[in-house]
Amino acid sequence: MMPPNSRLARTTALDSCLLCAAIMAACSGLARKDPPLPLYAAALPPGFPSSVRWAGEMPRQDFINRLAPQLRHIGRSAKDGRPDILVLSGGGVGGAFGAGVLSGWSRLGTRPSFEVVTGVSAGALIAPFAFLGPAWDAPMVEAFSAPRTRRLLRPRWLAAPFGASLYQGKPLRELVDSFVTERLLRAVAAESSKGRLLLVATTDLDSEQTVVWNMGAIAERGGSAALKLFRDVLTASASVPGFFPPVLIHVEAAGRVFDEMHVDGGTTAPLLFAPGMMSVLSDRFVPLRGGNVYMVVDGQLREPLRITPVRTMPIFLRGLTAALDSDMRSRLALAYSFSRRHGMRLRVTVVPADYPYRSLLDFGPSEIKALFDYGRRCAFQRRAWADVLDILEAAAKPRTPARAALPDCPAKFNISQGPRSLRP
Repeated sequence: MMPPNSRLARTTALDSCLLCAAIMAACSGLARKDPPLPLYAAALPPGFPSSVRWAGEMPRQDFINRLAPQLRHIGRSAKDGRPDILVLSGGGVGGAFGAGVLSGWSRLGTRPSFEVVTGVSAGALIAPFAFLGPAWDAPMVEAFSAPRTRRLLRPRWLAAPFGASLYQGKPLRELVDSFVTERLLRAVAAESSKGRLLLVATTDLDSEQTVVWNMGAIAERGGSAALKLFRDVLTASASVPGFFPPVLIHVEAAGRVFDEMHVDGGTTAPLLFAPGMMSVLSDRFVPLRGGNVYMVVDGQLREPLRITPVRTMPIFLRGLTAALDSDMRSRLALAYSFSRRHGMRLRVTVVPADYPYRSLLDFGPSEIKALFDYGRRCAFQRRAWADVLDILEAAAKPRTPARAALPDCPAKFNISQGPRSLRP
């Protein structure tokens, strides 16, 4: 039998633990103004026009009405009549690969001035630099340097079970704030005014929809509100749900102000190209005909073959990875179909299956540098860009874990030859 004093001490300790847990739950949760659901679809960030964003899935006529002005802008901004489009995927640490490809491409001297740049997740963080051109490569490289990125994964420890994420959101927020300056905002606004488009996707968890943000329209609005919204969108797009806390974006409708909860755009759109209704419409895309599409997949399309342990977490993670990889392969096939229908040339670069890739959250200095150097080397050697059919064919073959320290580049042919699917 437990002594009275001992029982009292344990009861007091238990009460204290429960009290601490309750306090942590209260402190670590995100306070939000819940939305009035009937007003949800009409909401916009206060002071911004409707052109700053749209849902990736919407009724056909609404989509056409929203898309038509954007297509006219693209057509006017393409000097040779053939728009160049850059699509940047997510991929965590794989963003270093995408940054390396852009850096090597700049060094080669053949990088286009893109009429449209889109990004999700890690690709969203690269997108403003890609949009602004080679002159902004230095700050891009600094943003993806090991000293900055290795601080991203700061665990919440005991607060994690009671909060919104496993890792703190402050390091990611600080990273975005450090490179999204007023100078960058002015530069994006200037390029946007020429008719070029910078688009970033987030996922609205309440509506389960992809939200496409016109970052140029946000930048053209100017001022502190635009700077904050620009930063919020990029942070949200890179916030993997469960790993990083969601971003609450303040909106208003019918005089009511409330919050939307936004997370990683890759949750619903691993590639921001021909979203929703755009992929099935066939008669509205004349300004895109003859254009060039470059897709950067900041990761692998299939993990190497390995034995999955019979334990809950390995099974869950392997299943999640399989679903994400399958979705990415399907999106590439859809992009290929869309491009073929509209006479566009599609090129893809991806981290090959035989690259010794450990984890999308491995932000160690050596992994960051290796991925960046690999992407830059392949781009400079004109061997980053491959035909999408070659990429999908390679992904269809299961492979054992890589043994070589550095694999060959993604492309089997020189970029000047053009993709296989459009060669005679």
